[in-house]
Amino acid sequence: MKFSHLHVHTQYSLLDGAASISSLYKKAIADGMPALAISDHGNMFGVFEFVAEAYKNLDENGQPKVKPIVGCEFYLVADRTQKTFTKDKKDKRYHQIFLAKNETGYKNLSKLSSLGFIEGLYSKYPRIDKELVLKYHEGLIATTCCLGASVPQAILKHGEAEAEKEFKWWLDLFGEDFYVELQRHGIADQDKVNEVLLKFAAKYKVPIIASNDSHYVEQEDFNAHDILLCINTGEKQSTPAYRGDFADDDIQLKNMRFAFANDQFYFKTTAEMSKLFQDIPEAIDNTNEIVGKVDLLDLNRKILLPNFPISDTFKIHTKNEIYGKEELTADSLNQWEYLKHITYEGAQKRYGIITDEIQERIDFELFTIKTMGFAGYFLIVSDFIKAGRDRGVFIGPGRGSAAGSVVAYCIGITNIDPIKYNLLFERFLNPDRKSMPDIDTDFDDEGRQKVIDYVVEKYGKNQVAQIITYGTMAAKMSIKDVARVMDLPLHESNMLTKLVPDKPGISLKRVLHAPIQPKENSKEKTLIEKEGLSTDDLDGVRKIREIYNEDSLQSKVLHEAEILEGSVRNTGVHAAGIIIAPMDLKDLIPVATSKDSDLWLTQIEGTSIESAGVIKMDFLGLKTLTIIKNALELIKQNKGIEIDIDNIPLDDQKTYLLYQKGETNGTFQFESIGMQKYLRDLKPDRFDDLIAMNALFRPGPIAYIPNYIERKHGREEVIYDLPEMQEFLEETYGITVYQEQVMLLSQKIGGFSKGDADILRKAMGKKQRDTLDKMKKKFIEGAAQKDYSVDKLEKIWTDWEAFAQYAFNKSHSTCYAFVAYQTAYLKAHYPSEFMAAALNSAGSLEKITFFMEECKSMGIKVLGPDINESQKGFAVNNKEEIRLGLGGLKGVGEAAIESIISERNKNGLFKSVFDMIKRVNQRSVNKKTLESLVYAGAFDCFSELHRAQYFYTSPEDNSTGLEKIIRYGQVCQNASESSANTLFGNLSESMQVPPPKIATCDPWPLIVQLDFEKEVTGIFISGHPLDNYRFEMENYGITQISFLNKYGENTENINANAVFRVMGLVSDAQHRISKNGNRYGSFTIEDYSGKLNITLFSEDYLKFSPILQIGSTVFLTGYFKKRFNGEYSFNLNSLLLAESVKKNLTKKLSLKLPAEDITDEVVQFVYKNFRKNKGNATLALSIYDKNEDIRIDLFTTSKGFEMNDEFISFLQAHPYWGVNIIYN
Repeated sequence: MKFSHLHVHTQYSLLDGAASISSLYKKAIADGMPALAISDHGNMFGVFEFVAEAYKNLDENGQPKVKPIVGCEFYLVADRTQKTFTKDKKDKRYHQIFLAKNETGYKNLSKLSSLGFIEGLYSKYPRIDKELVLKYHEGLIATTCCLGASVPQAILKHGEAEAEKEFKWWLDLFGEDFYVELQRHGIADQDKVNEVLLKFAAKYKVPIIASNDSHYVEQEDFNAHDILLCINTGEKQSTPAYRGDFADDDIQLKNMRFAFANDQFYFKTTAEMSKLFQDIPEAIDNTNEIVGKVDLLDLNRKILLPNFPISDTFKIHTKNEIYGKEELTADSLNQWEYLKHITYEGAQKRYGIITDEIQERIDFELFTIKTMGFAGYFLIVSDFIKAGRDRGVFIGPGRGSAAGSVVAYCIGITNIDPIKYNLLFERFLNPDRKSMPDIDTDFDDEGRQKVIDYVVEKYGKNQVAQIITYGTMAAKMSIKDVARVMDLPLHESNMLTKLVPDKPGISLKRVLHAPIQPKENSKEKTLIEKEGLSTDDLDGVRKIREIYNEDSLQSKVLHEAEILEGSVRNTGVHAAGIIIAPMDLKDLIPVATSKDSDLWLTQIEGTSIESAGVIKMDFLGLKTLTIIKNALELIKQNKGIEIDIDNIPLDDQKTYLLYQKGETNGTFQFESIGMQKYLRDLKPDRFDDLIAMNALFRPGPIAYIPNYIERKHGREEVIYDLPEMQEFLEETYGITVYQEQVMLLSQKIGGFSKGDADILRKAMGKKQRDTLDKMKKKFIEGAAQKDYSVDKLEKIWTDWEAFAQYAFNKSHSTCYAFVAYQTAYLKAHYPSEFMAAALNSAGSLEKITFFMEECKSMGIKVLGPDINESQKGFAVNNKEEIRLGLGGLKGVGEAAIESIISERNKNGLFKSVFDMIKRVNQRSVNKKTLESLVYAGAFDCFSELHRAQYFYTSPEDNSTGLEKIIRYGQVCQNASESSANTLFGNLSESMQVPPPKIATCDPWPLIVQLDFEKEVTGIFISGHPLDNYRFEMENYGITQISFLNKYGENTENINANAVFRVMGLVSDAQHRISKNGNRYGSFTIEDYSGKLNITLFSEDYLKFSPILQIGSTVFLTGYFKKRFNGEYSFNLNSLLLAESVKKNLTKKLSLKLPAEDITDEVVQFVYKNFRKNKGNATLALSIYDKNEDIRIDLFTTSKGFEMNDEFISFLQAHPYWGVNIIYN
């Protein structure tokens, strides 16, 4: 007797189901089940994958071996719209399964699921009610479901009579499509319910079906599933489990956790189910009745494009037409007529004269777009990009292969000429193989939402959605989650995760079981072949396998983590994907909602969404575009110059000089240290060099950069395997850099069609061996007909195969090289405005500090805020200095900033703090705001007062200076309001309120002033505590903290013997006492580049903590030591106050200086300084005369000196002298 499971939860019953869809099918096929249902809690997240998986396992007739039945176990409530509950009146939810019988049923199931989210979502539960069931029940099969359903709950809580009424309601509505569902999990309440259900079944002649509430695949997965429930509820497995009657996971019982009753909730075999229901065999057989009623669903749909409105002028087609295998609708053909019109209109503007070459290319593209039916797609994208530009949104020049389309260029989708740069349309749309175009668009960060708003406004909120994402438990996350639940100590958990190699997408299952070395007769790839693991990685793999095979808690954690790896943990929102549908999305696909988006979410993820029949477009926010936009605004504001950034000259010498010097910090794509080194060697002088470097600087092709550089400068011969290859390889000095080059050469040499060339490109990139073998034969045969040497052709093909897997998309490289060039152009010509824009988009204090250091190296001053100059963000004053914005100050709100800037723009600069306080709105600019402005130095422009005076209280007065100023402003504003309402109008000058006298006091010490600045801005403005130690940091072997942190992260390459020297400010110190009474502390040391955290215990704490006081500047030495958990920590060797470094560590000072600098003044200074500062350091002088090519070396013998601040200042005044210090 055949049996099919019709009540099955997959891993998409989030953190409640531990069964992967593939493993369910695998077991169902092995057991010979005719069908399998999916019935996840409240959602249809897994439905598309579920049906697709069925079609991966076909029988000899091309039909799925196991019929997929789409269902859902809904949360049913009395009123889905009620969202307010009390302690006494809680949200009472029942469970209810529906199975889709046919296409209508699938659509109604989808509607119910969607409305559960849109109208019924409460807490994390999407809920429906009987009102919706009445409306959308057609085509659905219903059952009495599980113990949590309305009929079983009525039996248990209200008696048989009440339960019978409920039973009758469902029977009356669903008739022959209503079934009594019996489950036997060994639960007492279930037995009680089953007894009554059997009575109802007999009385009303309702068929009985057997089911098992399946939540995991195998019985031994029970523990893994129990752990999953703990992850869901935030509990530990050691917490006593409530295994009583039915309950949802939000049950609240004191000192107990939610759990399943026993280990019977697994995917049982037909034999197990038959044995369980041997007394009611028809319950097993009746599942076949349901299977027979259900139509075989295929959820793949043709893409439905939104209807793009066009003028009647272009509606010349009234009938559908056949082109090849495609039937094109009249609407599609009319849209194409309009696309053709605007393409040629745009071509006239772009090119002026349309040559035969341009016309041929346009006509080829338009024909391909027409026959594929994609005209509407191009019109939609062009429309929202135009709308974006009209709304002031800054839009990138293009992205990806779409830049290869001349049509896209002519209608304004892209801004790069594909013909000029030899970019290929067939790389974007293969004329021989229909696939959806994929046009991704970059917008400035702020403008992206404006374009999305436009799309919603145009097509309707019910036709636009964002795309759901599913966060899964990856290898390391599964270990961490399981370890927490199973109470494995944190350091042991960290140790286990550290043993898993840091490779994206690595599988724990493969780490634990895949071969390390090749095995005979095994097709499985080794960890070296597939994952590319290093020797150190493999050491970790061997260690974790040892632990896996032990009998320990760590081993148990690994076994359970292996089972749970890949489980869906949560949902998210795709960062860029937007869906636009031709009708209400609820009529096409199931949708959900999210607190992270105002739009609906698809319940189908991005990789499958287009197969479901709706188009996906990526609306990407690119920070670089925000920087460019902000820089252009600042340039216009400061200099009155409007720059058309899309039409700047691409041969600008000043820009290329910046690249040649490698001064690319802050620019797009070219700012890494490695790239800067190559730029200095390459000395790019044309745009093609930037395109090539953008493509080459990535793993694999980076090895070709030295050849590219050598060939550019004529130091290496450029050789072509065939003379015909020069046409396409000359721009890259004979090196194949782009996929497009392979495509063009295959057409020229091998006679490939455009479509074949694209198939070759894809096959090489994805290493599709079968396809490559066919293409190679075709290439050799085609090229041999042109009398090319077969040996040469073999070599060319081998080279292509080796390189094409790394070769880059030239279209994308060109677009991003252009954006990069724009940023470099702005940095070269308008450095202050560009760096101010970069600072505005920095995002983190570390990045702000980095850009401020870059400004310093460029000779641009970055000043603190100024009440008369600062804007909301970083801006540039008339001296080309950058001012910190008021928006970056803690305690200064939007309203205050708006009030200050608005008043300043309207009535001029503030003459004094008293003038300012009279004019601003004190409801917005309150005391807290004013304090922050003082701390940050925004009132320093008013030289009559220094910062300390604002907070000083004199002995004769209880008010601070700032409180007096605030009162003065209030009095003046009140007086002004009163006089405005009198017969005499405004008060005369003689009647004005005099400003108060502010008591004098000493200014704050610099360190106090800096502390306050950092408190409100996050950075030091007036200086940095380390500024006084720049000489030491440059000359005493000091390591930057940012380098130290990166070094510590790369555990593979740590040298335990390496000793590092660090100098920094103690910015935080936490002193603690452990449970056993021992003192310890954690300290933060900060330099210009970053922060270093150090924890000290026992003797080290007692020894070093007196020096590690907040505000102290210290010099320390230390090393990385491996801890027992496999991690490394930085340990101290020695510690000094920074001020004693020059005195204690200077062993020898060597100076190299020109003879003309040996003046009486220099000699006298050195003589007097040495007499005053006697010590043990020696001096070596190397005096040279360039003209005479003479050098004299002098050095002290007996008497030495002590390095001192005066001598350091003297050296800094002569920056071109060579200084070298040998230190202890």
